[in-house]
Amino acid sequence: MKVTIAGQSMSVRTDADPRYIKSLAAFVEDKMNAARGPAKSATTLHQALLAALHIADDLKQLERRQAELLREVRERSRRILRHLDSEASREPGA
Repeated sequence: MKVTIAGQSMSVRTDADPRYIKSLAAFVEDKMNAARGPAKSATTLHQALLAALHIADDLKQLERRQAELLREVRERSRRILRHLDSEASREPGA
């Protein structure tokens, strides 16, 4: 399938859904447009590098947030298990 990013048409070989690939291309195009900002004189390479940095930043922030959430889930699970163990030891016959 073909996609166009920053005026550059390219063929992409994939088994992925074409709509998904087009959405990825649109995402990258949006990031490149944001990287260009009001300065229309930036080169395509410069825009692509800035877009890549923005995408990498988004990814790293999401990874950090995912790690925080996983730590939080683990800690809450430990507290729940401690509470359940405590309650079970109080039951008659335990």
